[in-house]
Amino acid sequence: MNPLDLLISPAYAQAAGAGAQGSSMSMLFMMPIFVLLMYFMVIRPQMKRAKEHKALLEKLANGDEILTSGGLAGTVTQIDENFISMEVSPGVNVRVQRAAISSVLPKGSLKH
Repeated sequence: MNPLDLLISPAYAQAAGAGAQGSSMSMLFMMPIFVLLMYFMVIRPQMKRAKEHKALLEKLANGDEILTSGGLAGTVTQIDENFISMEVSPGVNVRVQRAAISSVLPKGSLKH
């Protein structure tokens, strides 16, 4: 007889070991489920938004009315590889990065 048997019964110790194995098996099944949830709830929608934003930037043309992420609204006057010049009011041109364009406004939205 082991002196620890007086403090912890052998049956209780055996039951605890069996329960631990069951929880590790459930963790193996839950991990792929969590990964799939993260993919469908976070990663996939973000990839879709990035793809739509890239398509929006590729379709930009002179004369389009745009809104930047900083809140500036204006008309595109010149398009470079990385920058866009936009007229925010008559005679005032501002250069912004292409990535800063958040949306294209409908024609006639801006009245200078």
